[in-house]
Amino acid sequence: MKKFERCHGLVVPLDRANVDTDAIIPKQFLKSIKRSGFGQNLFDEWRFLDHGEPGMDASQRQINPDFILNQARYQGAQILVARDNFGCGSSREHAPWALQDYGFVAIIAPSFADIFFNNCFKIGLLPIVLEAAVVDKLIQDTIATNGYRLLIDLAAQTVTAASNDVYPFEIDPFRKHCLLNGLDEIGLTLQHADKIRQFEENRRQQQPWLFT
Repeated sequence: MKKFERCHGLVVPLDRANVDTDAIIPKQFLKSIKRSGFGQNLFDEWRFLDHGEPGMDASQRQINPDFILNQARYQGAQILVARDNFGCGSSREHAPWALQDYGFVAIIAPSFADIFFNNCFKIGLLPIVLEAAVVDKLIQDTIATNGYRLLIDLAAQTVTAASNDVYPFEIDPFRKHCLLNGLDEIGLTLQHADKIRQFEENRRQQQPWLFT
């Protein structure tokens, strides 16, 4: 998992509440357990005017010019700002996969669905909870300012706006440690690789019949 330390990223405002996981990545695209390849179908039913199917070339589809992600000024955005209860609905892990594969490294909202929130940390996608009034200001400022960026400093647990206003956020210390060091569940396990190898060797000596 890639380390997350700081991000000074372009912001895209998704001015919607209760964005569910089927809207984030529709069910017809859940054809793989790999984490890559889902970004092209992120918010598929909002980004395109035609019905998408797995394997379709996005360049040949009808773009919805009114959807925020299709606007030229937001291309390459790394930070998504949305409203309450982001990631509600089903528990599909593909939702954070699609967001990360598209290029987002952090999502800011007043609240998140619990399972989605937890799934984000497993892949190094940072969900940040800020007060609704702060989120509203960030959305309005982003809409009003072309090229609007935010600085996220995970070590300091702060979001700094272009106005130099600083917004602190809370994060579980263990999750913070994992993000700063790029440790997913496999990475955490491999920190004990020497002990695992020693256990396996001891077991091989004590119960050799299991290895014949």
